[in-house]
Amino acid sequence: MPERSGPLLGIDFGERRIGIAVLGESGLAPQGVATLRNGECGPDWDGFARILKEWQPRALVLGLPLHMDGSEGFMVGRVRKFAESLQRRFPLPIHWVDERLSSHAADLVLKERELSHKKRGRLLDQAAACEILWTFHNAGGDA
Repeated sequence: MPERSGPLLGIDFGERRIGIAVLGESGLAPQGVATLRNGECGPDWDGFARILKEWQPRALVLGLPLHMDGSEGFMVGRVRKFAESLQRRFPLPIHWVDERLSSHAADLVLKERELSHKKRGRLLDQAAACEILWTFHNAGGDA
C-alpha cells in the first residue's frame, strides 16, 4: 500500500518519556513537537492522538536502540511492543532506524546552542527524535 502525502513523524521511545519530531515533505529540517509521558500506565495515547490529528503524518519513524555491536538488548523488545500497540491504535506505516548514539548526538546539538542543563533535559527526547528523522532522511528514506 503506497504511503499518502504528509510529513514524517519521528519517535524516540523511552521508558519515562517519548520524544516526537516532525519532518515535512520538503525534508528541510526536522523539528521537535512534543515530549509525551510514558510509565507504568503506558504511553500517553491521548497525546499521540492529538499530535497525529494535528500533523497528519504519512508514516512513523521509530528509533531502534541497538547496542554498539549491533545486537539487540531488552529495550529493543520494549520498542517493538510499543510499535505494535501504536500501529493497532493508529494504522500508519512504520519505518525503523538504528538510533545508536541519537541521544548523545542530540545532547551535543543542544549544548552547542548554549541552553541551560534544565532546558536541555526538557528538549533532549525531541532532539533525539529529530536525529532519528535525519538518520532516516540521510539514508534515503522517503522524506
